[in-house]
Amino acid sequence: MFAVIKTGGKQYRVAANDLLKIEKVEANVGDIVEIGHVLAHGEGENVTFGAPFVDGALVTAEVVEQGKNRTVIAFKKRRRQNSRRKIGHRQLLTTVRISEILLGGAKPAKKAAVKAEAKAEVAPEAAPKEAKAKKDAPPKEEAKAEAAAPLFKAPKGEPDDLTVIKGIGPVAAKDLAEQGIITFAQLAKLSDKDVAKIDEHMPFSADQIKDWRDQAKELAKK
Repeated sequence: MFAVIKTGGKQYRVAANDLLKIEKVEANVGDIVEIGHVLAHGEGENVTFGAPFVDGALVTAEVVEQGKNRTVIAFKKRRRQNSRRKIGHRQLLTTVRISEILLGGAKPAKKAAVKAEAKAEVAPEAAPKEAKAKKDAPPKEEAKAEAAAPLFKAPKGEPDDLTVIKGIGPVAAKDLAEQGIITFAQLAKLSDKDVAKIDEHMPFSADQIKDWRDQAKELAKK
C-alpha cells in the first residue's frame, strides 16, 4: 500500500518503511509523528483520491534524525551600481521512517505510543543539563548586539567623503561607514587580513577593496 502525503508545502509518495527527508517537524529523535494530510492512497491500480484530503486517513512516521540541507546561495548584483548582495540559506530537515498508513479513522499501533512515552520518561534526566546550557547561554539582546558590532572601530573626527574614490558610490560609502570605515587613512592602512575580513562579511570583492586602498593612499597624502 502507498499514500501521497502533503507536509511542508510539498507532496510525497510513501509506503511503509520508506526513509524520507521532509521540512523540519518539532519532535525528538525516536518520537512518532502523525501526518494527517493524505491526498491519496492505494494498492496496485486501485487508488482513492481525496478532495483534497482523504477522510479518516493518517500516516505515522518515526523521527530518525534532525539536520540541515546543503547551503543554497542567493546572489544579486546590479550592473554599474556597485551593489552586490550574497545570502546563504540552509533548510532545516527532519528524516523520518514511515511506520503505518492508516485508513477509516484507525488509530496508530500501541507500540508507537509506548515508544513515545518511554522517551518522555527519560527526558527529565536530561532536563538539568538543558537548563544549565540555557542558563550559560548569553541573553538574546547581548547576542544580537555582538552580531551587529561593526568590523572596525571608527576614528574620532570628521569623516572623509569616500565617494571621491572611483568605484565607491553613496550606497557603498554608507555600508563602509556602518562597519567603521569613514576615512581615507583607514582605507589606506587596511592589511590583507582586513581585506579578507571585508570580503567575507561585506558585498565587496578583495580586488575592489585593494583598488580602493591604492586610491586612498594617494588621497591620504593630500
